[in-house]
Amino acid sequence: MKKNIGSLLALYPSPVTVIGAMNGEKPTWTLVAHVGIIGHDRVLVSLAAPHFINGIIKENGKLSVNLVSESMLPEVDVAGSVSGANEDKSGLFAYSVGDNGTPVIQQSPLVMECSVVDIYNTDGFESFICTIDATYVEEDCLNDKGKPDYNVLKPVLFQFPTYEYLRTGEVIGKCLSFKK
Repeated sequence: MKKNIGSLLALYPSPVTVIGAMNGEKPTWTLVAHVGIIGHDRVLVSLAAPHFINGIIKENGKLSVNLVSESMLPEVDVAGSVSGANEDKSGLFAYSVGDNGTPVIQQSPLVMECSVVDIYNTDGFESFICTIDATYVEEDCLNDKGKPDYNVLKPVLFQFPTYEYLRTGEVIGKCLSFKK
């Protein structure tokens, strides 16, 4: 028997990302676990409205989505606990500027450069709907077909109700292979 526990967002765990944007000549970063897929050509990045980076993203119309590996967690925690309005976070990660002009974290195994095409506002949040302009993947994280291999990449997951980081698990089967 299931128990109704109210109106609770329960679509966790979700991938941990660091969102980057250029603040003039320097990057700024923030930790985000509220990212999603909108079709095959759009992603959504949802940020609390007061975040410092939101204004920069709206000004530039661009952001980077950097997947987080386990080795990045100490810096990622700082990116999520300090406001860019109060502290310069540009030195947290070694980075390069991608083809679209967004900061690409060198240590991140997979980075998407994105352009904002719309902003969807909800109570206290701004959700940036973005096209994907470029995707950069560490070569050792690609499979033999040139696609990201998430078993090698091992993105960190976040579970909101408990504020815990999780390792990705093992493969339990191929999609559409369980039909009788």
